[in-house]
Parts: sequence; C-alpha cells; structure tokens
Amino acid sequence: MRKSRLQEEHNHLLELLRQIRLDANLRQVDLAKRLGEPQSFVSKYESGERRLDILELRSLCKAVGTTLQQFVAKLEDRLS
Repeated sequence: MRKSRLQEEHNHLLELLRQIRLDANLRQVDLAKRLGEPQSFVSKYESGERRLDILELRSLCKAVGTTLQQFVAKLEDRLS
C-alpha cells in the first residue's frame, strides 16, 4: 500500500472519530471529562497528532455510547 493510500485511510479514521463524538452531542471537553482526560487528549487524536491504542479506542466507544464492533464496522464501510 502506498503512503498516500494510508494517509487517505487515516483521514477517514480521524473523520469517524470526530463524527461519533458529534453524533453523541458531545464537545471535546465533555468527552474528555467522560474519559478522565484533558480536552487536549481528544483534540490531539482527532487532529492526528496522537494515535489511540485499542484499549483507548474501546473506552472512547463506550464513552460515546457505541461499541468497538460498531465503530470498526463504520470504519470498514468508509474504507470500502
């Protein structure tokens, strides 16, 4: 896979991370509070400055009212 393709897929991931927060009607600061993190934590992963590990992603999904499985299914749809 070429680097540009990976960047395009990563951009889809970032868009989805932001979208699930917005769909839950949460501001970055609200989500950060649910996660027990500073607002900058949410800002950094939404901008791509920071990457989430799988356990952080699972916690994020729970905080916005979805499951990791649902998140991955949405990501797969976007990448198809």
